[in-house]
Amino acid sequence: MTSSNDASRALSQAETPYVATGSLKGRTILMSGGSRGIGLAIATRAARDGANIVIMAKTGDPHPKLEGTVFTAAEQLVAAGGQALPLVGDVRDDDDVAAAVAAAVERFGGIDVVVNNASAIDLSRTDAVDMKRYDLMQDINVRGTFLLSKLALPALRESDHGHILTLSPPLNLDPKWAGMHLAYTMAKYGMSLTTLGLAEELKDDGVSVNSLWPCTLIDTAAIRNMPGGQQIVQAARGPEIMADAAHAVLTGTGATGNFFTDEEVLRAAGVSDFAPYSLGAAEDRLVPDIFL
Repeated sequence: MTSSNDASRALSQAETPYVATGSLKGRTILMSGGSRGIGLAIATRAARDGANIVIMAKTGDPHPKLEGTVFTAAEQLVAAGGQALPLVGDVRDDDDVAAAVAAAVERFGGIDVVVNNASAIDLSRTDAVDMKRYDLMQDINVRGTFLLSKLALPALRESDHGHILTLSPPLNLDPKWAGMHLAYTMAKYGMSLTTLGLAEELKDDGVSVNSLWPCTLIDTAAIRNMPGGQQIVQAARGPEIMADAAHAVLTGTGATGNFFTDEEVLRAAGVSDFAPYSLGAAEDRLVPDIFL
């Protein structure tokens, strides 16, 4: 039986439905996280164009439960055709983030794209959530997104294609989502508020700011390691759909202030069949993502 990991890897090696009309060749991308999952898929898609990717992630040594390190990710990006600079760092640490921005500028001459990918998740209800987990989500999701974006702004303003792309949901104020998992909702919506505010703040600076969110559950380590996750991901899509959607946004016409979904972006790019992104479940059996 084919595992979800095997299916996802097979998809990444095959032609996906999206056919690129633009290129990230020569562009420099600074990404938080990215040693695995959606972040690595986005970085790998950019590397196929010949992009320069700077990955700042905490996993420098092999993790007993998580596949891949920042260094194995860099090897994959080089093999895909890009250049890579792996950095072991924590998006919660001001000095680590400042050093990553400086290293990107020193190595590649500037920064064209920031991808706020790093995120922590805990879907516990309020009386059950541990406050250390609450602080972790606030520090990584909200503060980390704000800090990386903030420190990269001088370099982004120098780019002729400056873009901040954050993996966060539309600001859906239906009380349902806050009521289900308030701590996590607050943390993810904090990322989205950063998109909303920076898009307005930077509208005259030539820097686009957008968010991207999947319509369905995506096969990631975070989901697989949750109770029942191994079964849930059988009704998920591979991270390549987010990679193709991110590529379409980043090579687009400079739209800003949007909360895109992967399907919305790819439909606009001419994709009508999303079945190849699935890990095996029929389209009507896929698990919808939250916040939509």
